[in-house]
Amino acid sequence: MRRLFFFIILGLCIVSYAPAQNGSKRLDLKDITDEVFKPKKISEMQPLDAEHYTMINEDATSILKYAYKTGKVVETLFSTKTARECTIDHIEGYMISPTGFRIIVWTDKEYIYRRSWKANMYDFDVRRNLIKPLSDTAGKLMIPTFSPDGRMCAFVRDNNIWLKKFDYDTESQVTKDGSFNQILNGISDWVYEEEFVVTNLISWSADSKYLAFVKSNETDVPLFSFQVFGENLYPQLKQFKYPKAGEKNSIVSVHSYSVDTKDIKKMNLPVDADVYIPRIQFTNNPDQLAVISLNRQQNTLSMYYANPKSAVAQLILKDENQYYIEPDWINSIHFTNDEFTYVSEKDGFAHVYLYSIAGVLQKQLTSGNWDVTDFLGINPASKTVYFQSAEESPLRRSIYKVDFKGTKTKLTTKSGTNTAFFSSTFNYFINQYSNITTPGITTINDAQGKELVVLDNNQSIQSKLSESRYAQKEFFTFKNTEGVDLNGWMIKPVNFDPAKKYPVLMMQYGGPNHQEVKDDFELGWEYYLASNGYVVVSVDGRGTGARGEKFRKCTYLKLGVLESDDQVAAANYLATQSYVDKNRIAIWGWSYGGYLTLMSMSRGNGIFKAGIAIAPVTDWKFYNTVYTERYMRTPQENSEGYKQSSAFTYAKDLQGRLLLVHGTADDNVHYQQTLLYTKALVESGKQFDMQIYTDKNHSLLGKTTRYHLYSKLTRFLLENL
Repeated sequence: MRRLFFFIILGLCIVSYAPAQNGSKRLDLKDITDEVFKPKKISEMQPLDAEHYTMINEDATSILKYAYKTGKVVETLFSTKTARECTIDHIEGYMISPTGFRIIVWTDKEYIYRRSWKANMYDFDVRRNLIKPLSDTAGKLMIPTFSPDGRMCAFVRDNNIWLKKFDYDTESQVTKDGSFNQILNGISDWVYEEEFVVTNLISWSADSKYLAFVKSNETDVPLFSFQVFGENLYPQLKQFKYPKAGEKNSIVSVHSYSVDTKDIKKMNLPVDADVYIPRIQFTNNPDQLAVISLNRQQNTLSMYYANPKSAVAQLILKDENQYYIEPDWINSIHFTNDEFTYVSEKDGFAHVYLYSIAGVLQKQLTSGNWDVTDFLGINPASKTVYFQSAEESPLRRSIYKVDFKGTKTKLTTKSGTNTAFFSSTFNYFINQYSNITTPGITTINDAQGKELVVLDNNQSIQSKLSESRYAQKEFFTFKNTEGVDLNGWMIKPVNFDPAKKYPVLMMQYGGPNHQEVKDDFELGWEYYLASNGYVVVSVDGRGTGARGEKFRKCTYLKLGVLESDDQVAAANYLATQSYVDKNRIAIWGWSYGGYLTLMSMSRGNGIFKAGIAIAPVTDWKFYNTVYTERYMRTPQENSEGYKQSSAFTYAKDLQGRLLLVHGTADDNVHYQQTLLYTKALVESGKQFDMQIYTDKNHSLLGKTTRYHLYSKLTRFLLENL
């Protein structure tokens, strides 16, 4: 048995168990939806130099400089209270120039989609203690990007790139063809932002003489629209470009702009017209613009060096996969003067590879039957690579380093989930740790992993937990119908009596490379249900992460089939347990999990008495190109796979009481998907319940909304389970 699966044995096996907390206070649903048990995390921290990092203070009026050695404030870099000519009373974010002489701060942030935003931006001159608007022209700005010499800043206004020169206090327009729903310069379109997690497609050359950018022409991308009801007498129509599976994507191209001559050149890339270019970055050589591309099927990654002066491009790296390239590893390409790194799955697991700067493979730095789960950086001075992996167990994450000779060192000692943020020179890292019983501990560690300072141990959360009465998660494994070992967790009711029979709620997500079954802390609705007499279970079926490529990609071209088979197998397995009422098993999920709820209820032969599907995909032909085609190819290429993967195909077979939930302003999984699925249910004579949230997006955010939602879900289970 592989070391990766050392914890798996036959049948039900508890590998981590903590008894019920002995406090007297019952868990309150509103406390959970208000996130009073949510641990604090340091997400705004930015590394500054070898010895310092920065953060915004609690009242959002200052940028503070901290020492890694002590975790203490050593200096105030900016304050709205002391900056000259300051007209703002708080800030929402900032960016410090490479020289440290200028800081861009912003406020009045306005989100466009999930990650993209625009804001009012200001230039703070550190040496003069003077702040003023970054641009003389009214309007909110996007993606401020400093030049390496700190003397310029590029930004986007109304889909066009502008350039601010601080030495002369001037700004000039780089592109002039930007247009809403047509041409985007330097910023990404909806599908790039959502699926490649990228909003900034600008890069400066190391000598600050060239600015490269991606131009996206989304003119021919089909337009999607939905109503926004608001408080007006007549609803408004929101429209944006959304490419659904098999439809046209944006046409992308790469360009370089010369700061001196103001010339713009289009790079001559030998790529197909429907190529994806999710990342560009200059290497340390100003004549080498690295352009990373994926073909439409996303099974070939290519990296070219394009010369910004001549526009000539040369292929440097090519990685082909029989399934698809995992998009997370696009950002594992890091450059030094002489090498670059890349994480590939070419040996069946995700591992780090070292290449010469010319693209010649030097060495596979990590190996084994386990996955690297995050690439954290490369230190050229010590010739060392830093990464997170699931070597200990798919349930856990630890931090490691490996030198160019292949010597690997584990830097974290606590078993659970470790997430690291390194200093600019890798002399220190801030580690955020949790496990199923520990809400979270944030520490500063040195280069060898030694803890120097505890920044936060979430004592307030610990105190709340000690006052509360709830049961803890237990990990278990079982074999599905094909003999594959699957991992799960279970929460039994407080005062659990093995002689009694309890109702079960299964919760899952199940999407490609995702995991719900991990050794980290999250106290949510599942704990509330367990405190009210339910057994709550989550099982990671085939297709989920940290168990190698074969396990992760076996759902290729047939999403939802094997995953729902595994949820059904898990329900049937639970039904054999002496403490489970086999006639009272339910399943629920959100997004992909909502989709699997529908598939499982229709393909489960009545094992589920009830189910809840929130914002579900119901047919993949209605979802976006990048995500869907990565796993399914296009409907034209894989029509039978789309049919087998569609919840519509099985609507007539739905068994159990169903609650559908959706927000009408969901720009990700459109409300259209739920509406068309209800039509299929009606035509099949199937009854169902439905809850709609007006003008809410995919996340259904807001304290009032969340409390209403989970109150509704709880009541539905009480009435139907």
